[in-house]
Amino acid sequence: MSPRIKTLRKVQNPSLVKGFKPYGPDAGKQNSEPVILLYEEYEALRLCDYEMRNHHQASVLMGVSRPTFTRIYASALQKIAAGFVEGKRISIEGGKVYFDSDWYQCAGCKCYFNNPEKEKEIMNCPLCGNQQIAPFKSETPMDETMVTIKAE
Repeated sequence: MSPRIKTLRKVQNPSLVKGFKPYGPDAGKQNSEPVILLYEEYEALRLCDYEMRNHHQASVLMGVSRPTFTRIYASALQKIAAGFVEGKRISIEGGKVYFDSDWYQCAGCKCYFNNPEKEKEIMNCPLCGNQQIAPFKSETPMDETMVTIKAE
């Protein structure tokens, strides 16, 4: 019997940073692999610990069942604890997710921005006006400037 197909998890926005690394006298001396925190795990932490939502509310927002959300959240906590205790880098990337709105990157100023109004087509960058924009791909690092287009 094959495993159940994993459904896409809804993430409101990508992380503003692509990860964290330890510092101190022994930081970087170990040549260890980073702890990979998936986008859905980042979103679970954001919803519960930053926005102070309970597991039921957060599971509805992510489009998963409450038990599935609890497993995602527990996995995120375990990975962050491992990163802290073992002094490993934490990298935020990957996972089976889709973003709540379409995200784009400007070729000119390298900023990331979204389009919450799906019926309105994006023609240029809201910061610099450059017309060379490309859809966001989750493999792209998210350490540059991010903006949200507001309805006028």
